[in-house]
Amino acid sequence: MAKDMLVAIGEALIDFIPDRKGCDFSEVTAFAPKLGGAPANVCGAYSKLGGRSRLLTQLGDDPFGQKILSELADCGIDTGCISLTDKANTALAFVSLGADGDRTFSFYRKPSADMLYQPESVRAEYFDEAYALHFCSVSLGDFPMRDAHLAAITAARSRKAIVSFDPNLRFQLWSSREALRQTVTRFIPLADILKLSDEELEFITGETEIEKALPRLMTGSVKLVIYTCGSGGAYAYTADCSAHAPGKKVCAADTTGAGDGFIGSLLWKLNDMGIGAEQLSSLTEEQLREALRFSNEFCARSVQKPGAIDSYPDMRDYNV
Repeated sequence: MAKDMLVAIGEALIDFIPDRKGCDFSEVTAFAPKLGGAPANVCGAYSKLGGRSRLLTQLGDDPFGQKILSELADCGIDTGCISLTDKANTALAFVSLGADGDRTFSFYRKPSADMLYQPESVRAEYFDEAYALHFCSVSLGDFPMRDAHLAAITAARSRKAIVSFDPNLRFQLWSSREALRQTVTRFIPLADILKLSDEELEFITGETEIEKALPRLMTGSVKLVIYTCGSGGAYAYTADCSAHAPGKKVCAADTTGAGDGFIGSLLWKLNDMGIGAEQLSSLTEEQLREALRFSNEFCARSVQKPGAIDSYPDMRDYNV
């Protein structure tokens, strides 16, 4: 049985993308609904490149939940493990875009259906074909979905799948910044791959330089740290080597889902290179650089178009 499927756990939601950028919410006159949520985006990137992916989440039994199910399936993402509930609505996020394409969010999630996803909903057989499990911090608050993450990590490890964590910080969803920091710090050692951005480094580690922060990040099971710096490119670190790939200068229309596209395409590339959990520690500088170049190109293409999954390139027009 091929171990080539990406499994992601966490939120799937509707991103409402504004009809104009360079203004705040009060000046936006219309929003377009787009499939979103970091774990869904990561699956979308992986599937757009030809990989198989599966999302573990819960949606409201409402029109937005049905829209997400339909669009996930259209992207080639396995929706057979997604639950529906009438106990809460599907999560929504309204997005405001700055002149540079950067985003701010306003979430409708108090609670949303994904937050109520129960750990017993996670079944070991969901990981029989898993190459990797990916998760973020949005769904790690003090609600049932956090325990579902722990169940998923245990199941993934039992199948020798890679565990990937992108903190993907959303401060407004937490009661305090310290609660978020403690939760991220708790989950970092449970991952094999940790991906974080230059905007997240100091908050998580207290350091402003990645090299000084590495001892706090290469802890527990962590074998590979990916550090993204937007147009400044990306860095990769194992215990024995490191690599950098410069970013590609483009005019960004919308950076929504860019980080998700980066890690989704990186996981696809590592799988394509035949790199499993046991090979992460022995990656060479050239292998690291090759993977980073691939994902930098993926992101450069995606940020030139609006939305997240809709903006991701596929292999038909992808040439690195």
